[in-house]
Amino acid sequence: MPLLDYEQSSRLSSMTQSDNRTGDPNSQICFALKECSLGSILVAANKIGVCTIALGNDAYTLTHDLQDHFPHAELVNDNNEFGQRVAKVVDFIEAPVIGLALPLDIRGTAFQQKVWQTLQKIPIGKQMSYTEIAQCIGTPKAMRAVANACAANILAVAIPCHRVVRSDESLSGYRWGVERKAELLRRESSS
Repeated sequence: MPLLDYEQSSRLSSMTQSDNRTGDPNSQICFALKECSLGSILVAANKIGVCTIALGNDAYTLTHDLQDHFPHAELVNDNNEFGQRVAKVVDFIEAPVIGLALPLDIRGTAFQQKVWQTLQKIPIGKQMSYTEIAQCIGTPKAMRAVANACAANILAVAIPCHRVVRSDESLSGYRWGVERKAELLRRESSS
């Protein structure tokens, strides 16, 4: 299954790479929480862009996970002003055809970055296998490493690791639950 044309990739969200994976000691990350049809959702951003989109069963666990992921940053719960970004993500989850364009601060290794850039090129309603992703990035035997990069992704739906399936097209693990993965794919296939 081929990737989308490079012309189509122009509608992908902007992406910025950051080397600091845990947050600067003096950095601030604003976040907001909301409920959606897939459960609780947390969206967090720093001055560069959105650095986390997480799905879960409860706000407490999502907030605790954010703190664990960015232990050196000051976390600011800002549901009032930051709520618009959360609303954009929720709107995209509910109706994927609208697209999602947010500035992103993507943190990861060089290999993870390659995988995640490839994932962002998979069109809504399409899937690729771990093997196909590995071939696309020039490491055809790195299927397990591709799976690990998908599992390390902390930007649910913005980096669409839910669109990666096994070679037989069956669903495999998903950081935020296989049921959510199945539902996201169902919504995207019907849009």
